[in-house]
Amino acid sequence: MKKILIVDDQREIRDLVEKTLRREEYKVIKAENGDQAVEIARAEKPDLIMMDIMMPGTIDGFEATRVLKKDPGTKDCKVVILTARGLADDIRRGKEAGADDYFVKPFSPLELMRKVDEYLES
Repeated sequence: MKKILIVDDQREIRDLVEKTLRREEYKVIKAENGDQAVEIARAEKPDLIMMDIMMPGTIDGFEATRVLKKDPGTKDCKVVILTARGLADDIRRGKEAGADDYFVKPFSPLELMRKVDEYLES
């Protein structure tokens, strides 16, 4: 079973993404900030990480992505930035941090499943 880590400081977003993904029977793991994301990803080795960028804690989503992509144990995890900010500078920063893609909220469940399927099949 494929594992997906959802990282977002808003419980409603984590729950919405989890509910959408449960229909496809993925194992869903959740974190509410960048620090937790790094810790959980190192322990669980998810296949895909859906990462918000603006979160409380000592590191944001960009830095958490950078840390995970440099870590030999997690560097192969696909990271998709999932955020309400669709600014060109944020997209550039996400790519520089090592994100595999950038997905803007709000999203439809169908769009989300297409994105997840795309990355879990590759």
